[in-house]
Amino acid sequence: MFRHRWPHLYERITSMTISNRTFEITQVAAKAAIDKIAVDVVALDLSEQLVLSEVFLIATGQNEAQVDAIADEVERQLAAIGDKPLRREHGAEWILLDYSDLVVHVQSAELRKYYMLDRLWNDCPQIELEAVKNAAAHGR
Repeated sequence: MFRHRWPHLYERITSMTISNRTFEITQVAAKAAIDKIAVDVVALDLSEQLVLSEVFLIATGQNEAQVDAIADEVERQLAAIGDKPLRREHGAEWILLDYSDLVVHVQSAELRKYYMLDRLWNDCPQIELEAVKNAAAHGR
């Protein structure tokens, strides 16, 4: 399905080792986060590093309410295509949604700077996210 939905990304994804389904749900989750005005949305291909997960999607919310709204929207949009998280963990300013091959981290800006997941996994390739490109093209 992803080949038809994102043909311009097909060549890039075929050079990665993540599954087509993981690529698709990563794109849907990124769009959901962007829909709720998440910033600094990044997807990291961990398939060469971890056995348990293929992708980390990291997004930042500006406050606790927005962190909740972003995670809720990701959960809602993925449920609409048949995916439910295996677990949901949360703290005051962060939420983790575990979809097995995709793990979504939604954090406040302060916690993102503290945990630095981007730097921890900086040797992993980033996955191009259509929603991020579209948001940037529209000045967001």
